[in-house]
Amino acid sequence: MPISLPAASDQLVNIHKAAYDHLLSLINVSLAGAEKLAALNISAARSALTEQVDHAKNLLGAKDLQTAFALHSAASQPQVEKAIAYSRSVYQISAETQEELVKLFEQGHAELNKSIGSALDWYAKSSASSDVAVAAVKSALSAANSAFENVNKAARQVADITEAGVSAATNATVRAVASVPGSRKKAA
Repeated sequence: MPISLPAASDQLVNIHKAAYDHLLSLINVSLAGAEKLAALNISAARSALTEQVDHAKNLLGAKDLQTAFALHSAASQPQVEKAIAYSRSVYQISAETQEELVKLFEQGHAELNKSIGSALDWYAKSSASSDVAVAAVKSALSAANSAFENVNKAARQVADITEAGVSAATNATVRAVASVPGSRKKAA
């Protein structure tokens, strides 16, 4: 059976179209993550500026040094708590974006495997002497898939460890801030 060039070119066009669509999806997810981070940063900057102006007004209105120190001390803990909340938000946005990108990469990998598999099947049917070449490519594809799965599993483990570390660090920071003498007076 002779190799049909129109069928091969159609298959190639479809593979390129799928790759292009996949690339657009990756770009859109990345841009959505960047947009969320930008909105968070603008909101945090606006809030910080407002709080600093209010704090400066309060300090300027202090009658004595003792009151100024008390105002400054009282403003410290909320700032640390807001910094922790900001860090959590940044981490959450990053983790969500990473998760979406990983899903897209996995889908792309699966689609690529499917396309290569169907191309190999088509080639095996089109050529009588293709058995050895097809078997070699399938073996290499299997090894590449195994390596991809191992790397993917390792990346997920690193993400889980990182998430646990960020959570532990955040909790330790919150406990440390709460144990500062000035923060106990405020809570009491």
